[in-house]
Amino acid sequence: MDRSPRPRPHDSTAVRLAALAALLADETRATFCLALLDGRAWTAGELARYAGVAPSTASEHLGRLVAGGLLAEERQGRHRYVRLAGEQAAHLVEELASRTMSGEAEPPRSLRAASVSSALARGRTCYDHLAGRLGIRITEAMTVRGLLRQDTGFALTEAGLGWFGALGISLDRSGRRPLVRSCLDWTERRPHLAGAAGAALCAYVLGVGWCERVGSGRAVRVTSAGVRALSDELGLDPASLTADGPAA
Repeated sequence: MDRSPRPRPHDSTAVRLAALAALLADETRATFCLALLDGRAWTAGELARYAGVAPSTASEHLGRLVAGGLLAEERQGRHRYVRLAGEQAAHLVEELASRTMSGEAEPPRSLRAASVSSALARGRTCYDHLAGRLGIRITEAMTVRGLLRQDTGFALTEAGLGWFGALGISLDRSGRRPLVRSCLDWTERRPHLAGAAGAALCAYVLGVGWCERVGSGRAVRVTSAGVRALSDELGLDPASLTADGPAA
């Protein structure tokens, strides 16, 4: 009697998980996904130059990412644009990036790299919400003021809903996207506010000029108007909004 173990039937979930992992198991494709965390659409040529690969190589990798559902493609005339497929895709990339951070940060290889790294750690967008020390400080201040709860997961309080309303920020609750969600910050190792409320707040502070983008990347900084406003609205220490030190 043959007692050798029988091969297990393929688990469709395992097959899909392996396929998803394979999409990011390539440095070029991972570089593309990290670049697209700025929430904007990039052309294939821009991504090729950013990653330092040939256009044909970029096109091949982008095709796999689009087919695998991590990226979405848009065409305008002769131009082909790609962006992350949505918040879930962005959350997956950011979460995996946070898992790669060791206790000792790798030293920057150049002055420019050091400047970029410092700016991203100070404040940046994570897809469509605020991250870095700025995102952490705002999240913690909202919690201290009773606008946000973190004890049983993230949730806006009645006071929090009223605060958004007082600022004139409309919160979309009609879609499948959660109103609030925690997102693990890969530089601070602490959660910051994401979800529909996090996206709305980010759009608001950029729209009214409390924050502005630094160059063409993901980094953002607080303006002088933003320092005053965030101090008034959330009791944040003005010095902490422009400091390079760790979030308190």
